[in-house]
Amino acid sequence: MRVVVIGHGMVGSRFAEDLVAREPGARVTVIGREPGGPYNRVLLSSVVAGKTDPAALAMSAVDPARATVLAGVHAIEVDRAARTVTDSRGDVHGYDRLVFATGSAARIPDIHGVATDRGLIPGVSVLKDLADAEGILARLPKARRAVVLGAGVLGLEVATGLAARGLSVTLVHHSGRVMERQLGDAAAQIATGSLARLGVRVVTGTSVAAALDRRGVLSAVRLTDGTEVLTDLLVMCAGTIPEASLARRAGLPCDRGILVDASLASPADANVFAIGDCAQPPEGGTGLVAQGWDQATRLVDAWSGASVPVAREADEDLTNVVRVKASGLDVVTMGLSGKFDHGERELRAVRLADPSIGRFVEVVVSHGLLVGATVVGDKECASQLSAMYTRMIPVPADPAHLIIRPLAGAAPAAAVAVEDMDDDATVCQCNTVSKGRITQAIAGGCASVEDVAKATRASTGCGDCRGNVARLIEAATPDKVPALAG
Repeated sequence: MRVVVIGHGMVGSRFAEDLVAREPGARVTVIGREPGGPYNRVLLSSVVAGKTDPAALAMSAVDPARATVLAGVHAIEVDRAARTVTDSRGDVHGYDRLVFATGSAARIPDIHGVATDRGLIPGVSVLKDLADAEGILARLPKARRAVVLGAGVLGLEVATGLAARGLSVTLVHHSGRVMERQLGDAAAQIATGSLARLGVRVVTGTSVAAALDRRGVLSAVRLTDGTEVLTDLLVMCAGTIPEASLARRAGLPCDRGILVDASLASPADANVFAIGDCAQPPEGGTGLVAQGWDQATRLVDAWSGASVPVAREADEDLTNVVRVKASGLDVVTMGLSGKFDHGERELRAVRLADPSIGRFVEVVVSHGLLVGATVVGDKECASQLSAMYTRMIPVPADPAHLIIRPLAGAAPAAAVAVEDMDDDATVCQCNTVSKGRITQAIAGGCASVEDVAKATRASTGCGDCRGNVARLIEAATPDKVPALAG
């Protein structure tokens, strides 16, 4: 079986690696536009903030002895009739099955003067790949001011990261509140207050209309309300667009992304598949890498003859926990957060708001289970609630105890301590790695978080579970203190 994978990012590399492990007879060719190997894009904002070294983003990749990996090469044409892919070097690759894992591109808003025919003007950037992050880092030594466009998760992470580096930061957002998809008004107001204390000025209800330059280099931006803001950097965090242009040229049905059915195959061609951000499956897309990894696993399972679970609707996915990895700002949302228009579901909500210290906690309960929560400014409470949420632990009869008990430090240890979890409990949500798999890896000789990551892939997504992995290592080897990888 000849398989061509277009895309060597977090999802394409994962699929290729798993496929050759399960189907050693497959002849796999991976075409990757970027010059290096796969790396963790989720942590790019941490690189900009100075919390993560770029070298630490490298991820495991398919063994080059078992697959052909073409780095720094992009696919330019797909001929479905001949079942071939032509790359930018002019080489033609035949396939029996073709997998699009082309990801997404940063959305560049229609801003006057932001680009020339040579690309974005100096001082203007997006943050979609490692080259973008390195470009921002290169400008920091001479930068004093920055404007970040877009107050979603990435925008908050970039804004706080630049502020932590000493820049005067203005965060501009078109909506009336930050993170409007996840946060309600009260939570957003408290998050905005916390941003102000971190040195980030938040301007909502407007956007950037024009980029102003001096001798070809960004010097200021003009907002849609006419205000001008002096700046040395403009980082646009305005969302992404599925990279489906090649698929469209090949005549595949596309909407926002490449349309695929429940088996991840194109409805127009049973030999063509799409996974990750470029795909538009029936259940919808979350934009999270965990969904792409799940699709990669499901596709390999299907080709290997294993049973494949049906994907759930994206807005009903109870493992969907969104965390802001920001310097000095803790925001975690899960499930039904910031919105309660969900038909006939019986919902009970309890809220605690304390703007003076930047804390907001809201829990949503249905039929004895925690089905949603929003936490701003309280990492411990967020950890306890997310453990109850992802493990579907029954909640107290009075939902108020979900807020009162965690804040008082009196929650049952069994709900939060990783050492006390059952072996089938999930520790790494991004990769669906259980405590049992991690402890087996430790028993097999893994002595560091990095070792466990290589053996199980735990902690290779958002990285939030690294502390729990370290605690499991320490519990198993109390005479050693594991170092956190990266």
